[in-house]
Amino acid sequence: MTQTKADGLTYAAAGVDIDAGNAMVDAIKPLVRSTRRPGADAEIGGFGGLFDLKAAGFSDPILVAANDGVGTKVKIAIETGRHDTIGIDLVAMCVNDIIVQGAEPLFFLDYFATGRLEPGTGAQIVKGIAEGCRQAGCALIGGETAEMPGLYGGADYDLAGFAVGAAERGTLLPLPGIGPGDVILGLPSSGVHSNGFSLVRRVVERSGLGWSDEAPFAPGRTLGEALLEPTRIYVKALLAAMKAGARIKALAHITGGGFPDNIPRVLPDGTGARLDLGAIAVPPVFGWLARTGDIAEREMLRTFNCGIGMIAVVAAAEAEEALGHLRAAGEAPVMLGAIVPASSEGERVSYSSALALP
Repeated sequence: MTQTKADGLTYAAAGVDIDAGNAMVDAIKPLVRSTRRPGADAEIGGFGGLFDLKAAGFSDPILVAANDGVGTKVKIAIETGRHDTIGIDLVAMCVNDIIVQGAEPLFFLDYFATGRLEPGTGAQIVKGIAEGCRQAGCALIGGETAEMPGLYGGADYDLAGFAVGAAERGTLLPLPGIGPGDVILGLPSSGVHSNGFSLVRRVVERSGLGWSDEAPFAPGRTLGEALLEPTRIYVKALLAAMKAGARIKALAHITGGGFPDNIPRVLPDGTGARLDLGAIAVPPVFGWLARTGDIAEREMLRTFNCGIGMIAVVAAAEAEEALGHLRAAGEAPVMLGAIVPASSEGERVSYSSALALP
């Protein structure tokens, strides 16, 4: 016979609702199934997710893994109550790091930790994750939801994402032979993406605006909505361009650290990059941030993407062909600069003009 105590403690009384977790799993199962792809049936509920590399078409693959979060952008989602796009950012920050290796993202797992689980909020977050996975062509094969009262306050939450991709042996980027004279192409960003939001939030505080006020840089949208614009996912366009014949030597995801910290990560020793900042159609959000926060250009370039979320390095003789393939894949690339000998002053990224802030 089961015995109970009237004053006995329970897990629910301690702040963890197992039933709420089960309800969320049931709610997100159709979202997860929508991310099915060759190699994964995208079902959840087991103790581990499965992926079949042969069914995905690989014969001699090298696996590439990446993990990331969305930083304090998640605070804006929490404070505005808009949770349906932050999952796109989570996927984007991982899969964009995988495509720069020349690898195809295959599957994704998420970690969602909160002080109090609200199944509706959790389902909205996973809705965004599933959308990001569809945009990247990868399957959502698992995840973890952790309710941790006392560590997170109330309905606060944080996210982490984990992606795995693959490339056939010998095709990983960057390729050897990058050198002075090679051309740098830039692919536009959708805005701030998911870096620098601790500074963004300070600028908003200085402005005196609330999240529900109209965004000064995006008429017709609230400030919260405009700043939650999701990070662009470049995977399908880059895979399509490379499959069509774009001979890309290297790719770099422009995240935290901007141009000066990210571009050198894919360059050989003794080389640098010379960029024409005037070639960038800078989104209005960056002009507003710079003016309102009185942020110097150097700080802007090292904190934000400033309008370019991904760069590609190609041989000068093949630049026009690469531009054509990227445009055919739906991108709007710009000629951003060139590879040059490294500066004797130690700066590996230099600029031939200033940002044209709107």
